[in-house]
Amino acid sequence: MFFKRVGQSKAPQRAVFLALSVVVPSLFLSACMSSEKDIDLSTYVDQTEPADVLYNQGLANLNAGRLQEASRKFDAVDRQHPYSEFARKSMVMGAFADYRQGNYDEAIGSAKRYLTLYPSTDDAAYAQYIIGLSYYRQIKDVTQDQKEARQTLQTMQDLVTRWPTSEYVDDAKEKMRFANDQLAGKEMQIGRYYLERREYIAAVKRFRTVVENYSNTRHVEEALARLTESYYAMGLTSEAQTAAAVLGTNYPDSPWYKDSYKLLQSNGLAPRENAGSWISKAGKMITGGA
Repeated sequence: MFFKRVGQSKAPQRAVFLALSVVVPSLFLSACMSSEKDIDLSTYVDQTEPADVLYNQGLANLNAGRLQEASRKFDAVDRQHPYSEFARKSMVMGAFADYRQGNYDEAIGSAKRYLTLYPSTDDAAYAQYIIGLSYYRQIKDVTQDQKEARQTLQTMQDLVTRWPTSEYVDDAKEKMRFANDQLAGKEMQIGRYYLERREYIAAVKRFRTVVENYSNTRHVEEALARLTESYYAMGLTSEAQTAAAVLGTNYPDSPWYKDSYKLLQSNGLAPRENAGSWISKAGKMITGGA
């Protein structure tokens, strides 16, 4: 603002310069005095502890259940000794401490950062496991969006694929089964909604998804019964008979099969499998959640 025009006289410039030369030093001294009050350098040096000391303090706090203090210690290692071996370990342990506190977004962020920086270390599988657990803990009821179930499934599948001998694989597979069941449950919920409104084509699409994509879940049994009901209502008796036949083959003692059998019998029909139907082909993949 003071030097807006190029042709401006130099006299005012000198006057401004002289004025600033008086003000600026005093401001500088004032800022320095203020900084000395706010930051004690000797105290700062004393607070910078060795990496191994901070890391072990973090572990001790973690074991004692002092999770917030543990997080602070692990963060201090990463901040004060960023290129040390203890900083690498602190990153994944800090992610675990965040997970234990329910800070799932922070845990996921830290674990992903670890995998980006150290993808081939022994703790990489553990970092992946923490990400999967963090998504798993956020899975909602089937009446709500199942984004976290999909993320759990993908993350745990990556763990099983990349680290097949990891100690976390068995639990990862359990979490995958639960996530699959949730996703199938969501499809069933939407399918029932359409069936109740006699929107049969939309309902069949959802039930078919369960039979084809989630054949290892408990929902496939009901899905076959609902397909029998939907196809029967649409007049597609061959498909209805096939759905009932596949249901009976896989779940002969099921109440769902008994209901499907009665439905067909009410019109003089019986379960009969059409080998050319998509239901027959999908039926060969059914494991019934085993």
